[in-house]
Amino acid sequence: MSLIWTLIVGGIIGWFAGLILGRDVPGGVIGNIIAGIVGAWLGSLILGEWGPELGGFFIIPALIGAVIVVLILSAILSSTRKKN
Repeated sequence: MSLIWTLIVGGIIGWFAGLILGRDVPGGVIGNIIAGIVGAWLGSLILGEWGPELGGFFIIPALIGAVIVVLILSAILSSTRKKN
């Protein structure tokens, strides 16, 4: 059950990061989940573990990390689209 909870919270974090930036996360729902989980990992590395916790994620660092991940992904994908 904790895996399902992790996927749900990761998806919500990734979706919310896309809303903050006004950009769609590439890959739809799966992209949101990946951006949320990778963003949580990155945010915890950069900012540490603080703030409210939900589903094993510290929400504020996870959200900031997910925003960074979405920015990087959208920049990479937009540069590859311009080349083609």
